Amino acid sequence: MAELTYPEVGRTRHGALPDGYHHLRHRTPLPAGCFEVAAEAVLTWRLHRAAGVRMRTDATRATEGVLVTAGLGVGPARLWGPCRVVWSESSPTLAGFGYGTLPGHPERGEEAFVVGRDDAGAVWFEIRAFSLPDRWFTRAAGPTVQAAQHAYAWWLGRTLRRLCAGR
Repeated sequence: MAELTYPEVGRTRHGALPDGYHHLRHRTPLPAGCFEVAAEAVLTWRLHRAAGVRMRTDATRATEGVLVTAGLGVGPARLWGPCRVVWSESSPTLAGFGYGTLPGHPERGEEAFVVGRDDAGAVWFEIRAFSLPDRWFTRAAGPTVQAAQHAYAWWLGRTLRRLCAGR
């Protein structure tokens, strides 16, 4: 089994993201009462597919150890990023997973997709990530990569709001 390309495995789950990486935290409020729908969309890859991301995996759910390759872009310009789910959670107030990069991914690091519900019933979706460029073209793209990551996080939040509205 391929080894992850970074040592700080699981750091998107709780606490501070590790130093030495670019950090991303993006939180989107979701409609009240949609926790179950949102959690299921995140854990079954539905969110990513609805956002136009190609997801190659043999698993129907994101659980620890599952291999997944995400494809962003179109046609021959599609970039494929192999990952392994390093943690997964499904509770009455928190659901989501984090996956880490494997050799061949354009970046090196970890990204988490989490849906939460607080005691007052407010529902939110958060992406937490730390990464660095790991291929010549992501290094050459410089800050454009970070801008694309922020746009991607915004797009996933918007897509999940749409999925919740359509319940």
